[in-house]
Amino acid sequence: MPALPRPTFGPGSRYTARAALTRPRPARPADVAALARRLTGRDLWLVRMLHEHRVLTTHQITRLAFTSLRSAQRRLRTLHQHAILDSFRPLTASGSAPEHYTLGPAGAALLAAHAGLDPAALGWRPTATGRIAYSPSLGHDLGVNELLTHLAARAHTSPETGLALWLSERSAARRWGDIIRPDAYAHYRDDGHLLPFFLEYDTGSQPLPRIEAKLAAYAAFTLATGSSPALLIHTRTASRDQALRHRLANATRELGLRVATSSADFTTTSPWGPWWAPLEPGARRTTLTRLATHWPGLAPAAGLEPTDADTALTLPVPPLPLTPGAGA
Repeated sequence: MPALPRPTFGPGSRYTARAALTRPRPARPADVAALARRLTGRDLWLVRMLHEHRVLTTHQITRLAFTSLRSAQRRLRTLHQHAILDSFRPLTASGSAPEHYTLGPAGAALLAAHAGLDPAALGWRPTATGRIAYSPSLGHDLGVNELLTHLAARAHTSPETGLALWLSERSAARRWGDIIRPDAYAHYRDDGHLLPFFLEYDTGSQPLPRIEAKLAAYAAFTLATGSSPALLIHTRTASRDQALRHRLANATRELGLRVATSSADFTTTSPWGPWWAPLEPGARRTTLTRLATHWPGLAPAAGLEPTDADTALTLPVPPLPLTPGAGA
């Protein structure tokens, strides 16, 4: 593959250069059905997840679907050798990054076969991994996935807690892109409480007025659909969070939106915890569960029901594998 140009990155990015791995591996099996017989339900779920969310690190995949890093690495290597998955490892200014996994050529062929489509209909190309690895939005996309994999994996230790639904930016745009384009949409559940929310994941690259302008779109969505999910805005630092809260306070109140903010300074390992502050006067930080009770009028977004236009590739992917024992 020809060398890709060195990308440029915004301030604060820890990605200074990236290189896709080119490990030797067998050619793609001609018989996709024969390949499918070698895969587990968890493998097939992972193929769908990577099509939905584009890129997941070893640690994120382990968090969702394995009980140990070693067992995850062993299985991921096998899937990589059979071209089910592709991967790259970003070069960092210090230390080393984990392996980053994407959909491989055999995985794309398998997914297309399950859906009765041509692989090109997936939007997958042989250059897909390189485009993801060198994308200026890689850090942003990984941040979204890091936050939501932590929320989804909570179900491993608290079965009645976690994500009941997780839609990627692309899936959200397919449903609501004529009005809003959130970075994700999800349903967080805990002990009978449900928090449906849109996520705006702010890395600090956008000026505050641009973020403020998005609030009008969310208000228009609420008015047009009659549904009222919360809006969670996650920032990189607590100082950015405070600046954003100051900028958005009046617009949030005037538009009648239910908005809460937090930052990576708080949510690194437990984003469900008491780190989210409603954008209201005198509000204190609280948990996602208490946000659901703080805003009793919340309702899931309209447009989630399957339609005739949906295919196996556009229906939501379960945030965790469904196969019994898949976490082994």
